[in-house]
Amino acid sequence: QVQLAESGGGLVQAGGSLRLACAASVRAFSRYSVGWFRQAPEKEREFVSAIPWSGSSPLYADSVKGRFAISRDNAKNTVYLQMDSLKPEDTAVYYCATAVVGGGGALRSSSNYAYWGQGTQVTVSS
Repeated sequence: QVQLAESGGGLVQAGGSLRLACAASVRAFSRYSVGWFRQAPEKEREFVSAIPWSGSSPLYADSVKGRFAISRDNAKNTVYLQMDSLKPEDTAVYYCATAVVGGGGALRSSSNYAYWGQGTQVTVSS
């Protein structure tokens, strides 16, 4: 079973930065593709970014492209989400999850993820 723990959330002013971390307790972490999703109050969970197991061709939602960067450190069983130029509309609970698919557009769908973390709150003030 995969256990995921997000960290790094907090309160930041608009234009600021945060780096989220997703630590996984699982063997062969390097074989898992990992995604980040977020959910704002009264809104559905939405895709933010994903990194295939290979580490190549990461995916981003249009709303965060150019501002967020995803990376992974397999030696530490951790995936990071660097978030720069934050906007108030980025406010949400951010979740990481491990995918049941390897890569491609399927990583944009939450239905292709099996294990989820508990989430970390990100609040961006204007």
